[in-house]
Amino acid sequence: MGGAGRPGGTGGGGLAGRAGVGGDGVVPGGEVGVGAGVGAGAELVWYVAHTRPRCEKKLAEYCQRAGVVPTLPLYRSIKKYRGKTVVFEKPLFPGYVFLRMPAVARQGVMQSDYVANLLDVPIQDEFEAQLGAILQALETEYEVRLSPTIQPGCRVKIRTGPLRGLEGYVEERRGMVEVHLRLAFIGQAAAVRMDADMLELV
Repeated sequence: MGGAGRPGGTGGGGLAGRAGVGGDGVVPGGEVGVGAGVGAGAELVWYVAHTRPRCEKKLAEYCQRAGVVPTLPLYRSIKKYRGKTVVFEKPLFPGYVFLRMPAVARQGVMQSDYVANLLDVPIQDEFEAQLGAILQALETEYEVRLSPTIQPGCRVKIRTGPLRGLEGYVEERRGMVEVHLRLAFIGQAAAVRMDADMLELV
C-alpha cells in the first residue's frame, strides 16, 4: 500500500488496506503492452481511469499484473448477517481508479475491458495533494465515506418510515461534524466524521 500522505509512493501489493493500493507506477513483469519498453527514468504522470460499472478492483488487479500500480481508495463497510458481523472493503469513489504511470503505458491500460475512459489530470500537484489528504484520512480510525450530495437547501423526499413519500427541504444537518476532503478533478469529496471540538477556523 502506498504511503498515505504520498499517493503513488513506494510500495504496492494487493488490494488489502483501507487506502487501497498505490505504488511507483511501473514494476517489473506483467502482461505485455502496459509496462513494456518503459525506461527507468520515464516521467510518471497521474491519470484518472473511469471504469465500467463495478470494475474498480478488477482494473486495479489488471494494472498490477501489467506493471502499473494503481491507487484505489477503499473504505470499510460493516454489515450484520444472521448475527454475524461481516466487513467489506468498498471503493470510496465508485467508478474511479487513479493511476500514476508513464504516458507510454496509456494505450495498454485502455486495452483493458474494465476501462470506459482514461482522463488526463491538468493540475498534477493539486491532484496529488488532495488525493494524499484523502488517503491519510483513510489510514486513521475516523469514519470516512463518499461525501453526500444532500446539503442544506436541497429538496428531498423521505424514503422510509411513517413519513415516507413526503417532500421537503433540508434545513440543517445534525450530529457529528463532517469535514469534506475534496478531489476537485472528479468533482467529489470524502466526508470524514469527527467531533466539532477537534476543529478550528482557518
